[in-house]
Amino acid sequence: MTNKASLPRPLRGIVPPMVTPLAERDALDVPGLERLVEHILAAGPAGLFILGTTGEGPSLSYRLRHELIDRVAEQVAGRVPLLVGITDTASVEAVEVADYAADAGAQAVVLAPPPYFRVGQDDLVEYVRHMAAELPLPVFLYNMPSCTKLAFEPETVRRLMEVPNVVGLKDSSGDMIYFHRIRELVAERPDFSLLLGPEELLAEAVLLGAHGGVSGGANLCPQLYVDLYRAAAAGQVDRAAGLHAKVIRISESIYTVDPHGSGVIKGLKCALSCLGICSDLPAEPLQPFADAQRKLIVERLEELRLPVEVGDRPC
Repeated sequence: MTNKASLPRPLRGIVPPMVTPLAERDALDVPGLERLVEHILAAGPAGLFILGTTGEGPSLSYRLRHELIDRVAEQVAGRVPLLVGITDTASVEAVEVADYAADAGAQAVVLAPPPYFRVGQDDLVEYVRHMAAELPLPVFLYNMPSCTKLAFEPETVRRLMEVPNVVGLKDSSGDMIYFHRIRELVAERPDFSLLLGPEELLAEAVLLGAHGGVSGGANLCPQLYVDLYRAAAAGQVDRAAGLHAKVIRISESIYTVDPHGSGVIKGLKCALSCLGICSDLPAEPLQPFADAQRKLIVERLEELRLPVEVGDRPC
């Protein structure tokens, strides 16, 4: 497949980390997936990121990952760059998914430190160097220490910025001191993208020099996050502050129904289901919300003034 979209250097804007709509444990909700892709792309994002944390990538079978890559790449059809998560405990499997993504038409891959073993930073540097040499697409580093137990320390990022195929960093640590240290490094390589994960920090990060955000809430309200990025990038502080307040309302309303870290994914999927976009089924070991939690999501969607459709399950 021919790659129609190019990858800007740096990549600027909102790159939604798409949830993976499931019909069953190992089956996609295909109509829901198609609706979700169009719902997101209608807002004019800078790209689309699949098989990340919000997309539950590590919990999906390789067969399902391949199918998702194929379907999304075909539907996106080069309208925006497609980024594919390849993080795995086995480097061979990560390379295989990257090769598959390249053949399907993706523009970049996203790589976090392999979870499970706590390795040293020198080992991590060599791992990424070896991977980057094998990978067929540009690589975004993914700093997600809450899931991987291992961070890309600033000195490690500096060393890896010397690798030509490493083109950016998605920072989901939520640590603004870390962000500022990375921002100083990025100033030395203007084509290197710095994207922020936690949407609650998006406005200030962009105002202070981030190139954009990978915001989970952009599954639900993509236009809000695109507008917030544009306002912050233009230095429109008052407008950015108003939009930021709406982002915080979504975070406090939808992501807190389940108090665990997985509540973000479950909350987003339930909300998308109530809006009639896609299934609310998460990948195991996560379980969908019970009716009482679903009812609470509906109430909060109504408070947020988002439309709710009644489907097969009570809303």
